[in-house]
Amino acid sequence: MPGFSGRGCGAVLRHCVQACLQSAPLPPSAGLAALVLLLLPHPAHAMHLAEGILPFGWAAGWTLSVLPLLALGVTRLRQRMAQSPLYSPFVAMLAAAVFVVSCMPVPVPIIGTCSHPCGTGLAAVLIGPVMTVLVTFVALLLQALFLAHGGLTTLGADIWSMGVVGGFVGYAIFHALRSVRASLGVAAFAAGMLSDWATYAMTSFELASALHGAQPLGSTLGTLLLSFLPTQLPLGLLEGAFTAGAVVFISRRRPALLKFHALPAAPATP
Repeated sequence: MPGFSGRGCGAVLRHCVQACLQSAPLPPSAGLAALVLLLLPHPAHAMHLAEGILPFGWAAGWTLSVLPLLALGVTRLRQRMAQSPLYSPFVAMLAAAVFVVSCMPVPVPIIGTCSHPCGTGLAAVLIGPVMTVLVTFVALLLQALFLAHGGLTTLGADIWSMGVVGGFVGYAIFHALRSVRASLGVAAFAAGMLSDWATYAMTSFELASALHGAQPLGSTLGTLLLSFLPTQLPLGLLEGAFTAGAVVFISRRRPALLKFHALPAAPATP
């Protein structure tokens, strides 16, 4: 898609890599330690939907269907970059946060994959769901290329679960609760928690719809949901607390970020 190679998406990708590197400056000995860890054999757990787990037709369908949202995200990014030079670094910082937060795997032994927090609920509150789809694309692409977390053919399905469903659910819950005068912390907590759970419900549906075979879709979907439940239930609560803490902290230290990007009508304090 032409828009993906444009100035906006490239700027977010460049700033995201810079933010990841600047957030954790490495001492000289870290290079040797990293080399030793790479050479030592260790068990691996699949993150996101791994390469080849979905049939080609299903993987292609998820990828093609998410392209219009990515193109819309690039267009909005360019528009807002023209309005404020700080917007691109802010979006890149959130892409880096999603990259780091979603790199914390908790194994799910029954189905051979991992649970993990997502960070897309926080991104949706701060920059909206469409831009969350774009930062999810950047984070997942870097993870697939450099960490083998998730596949390139399954990138579209992973963007759908984390960025589209997670982002839009988190955004809708946050603003629904704010419209009935819920406090900033309560609304952000619910957005982070339900965004996380919605992501894994969507992941279960993606797997069940493509792989249920002769079994009823509902039976396979129920099995997958129950498999994720022991790990994702507490992770969702933790992600809700993380999202609430981050949003309340920003509202006290940098309320302009909330007003400019996500909450033009919201009060500055919870």
